[in-house]
Amino acid sequence: MDKKLCSAFNEQINNELYSAYLYLAMAAYFEYENLEGFAQWMKVQAKEEVNHAMKMFEFLNDRGQRVILGAVHKPPADFSSPRDVFERTLKHEKKITSLINNLYDLSIKVKDNSSSVFLQWYISEQVEEEKSASSILEKLKMIKPSSGSMIMLDRELAKRE
Repeated sequence: MDKKLCSAFNEQINNELYSAYLYLAMAAYFEYENLEGFAQWMKVQAKEEVNHAMKMFEFLNDRGQRVILGAVHKPPADFSSPRDVFERTLKHEKKITSLINNLYDLSIKVKDNSSSVFLQWYISEQVEEEKSASSILEKLKMIKPSSGSMIMLDRELAKRE
């Protein structure tokens, strides 16, 4: 595997682990705010991000490459509202989409077909990630924080496994 591509995969593993850390910070905020359904949604999202990192971890190992883990940055801890959290979530997912696309472009540039095929799953996954965050954000824009609708949305999000 091209050294630059291997390094970029290692960076993306770090980005995926940061995503998990970010979503755990958001879950902690929701727990504190007594929005257990929102917290549940974020905890499941954090687990998904760890799984994304581990898929890349195993891919590099399968290719005989060395995984080198970097420090995971501290995520924010203060949020102003559920809407703020999901605005940040959508912004973060768009950033991850851009990083995955850049990684894919690099795999094409260095003619690493195995990596290109592997990364196509992530490209499709990011469409789902952005859609999910966007859908919840749009619902939050429609409801008033003090209304019963927030409790209903919290119950809906609690069903995520």
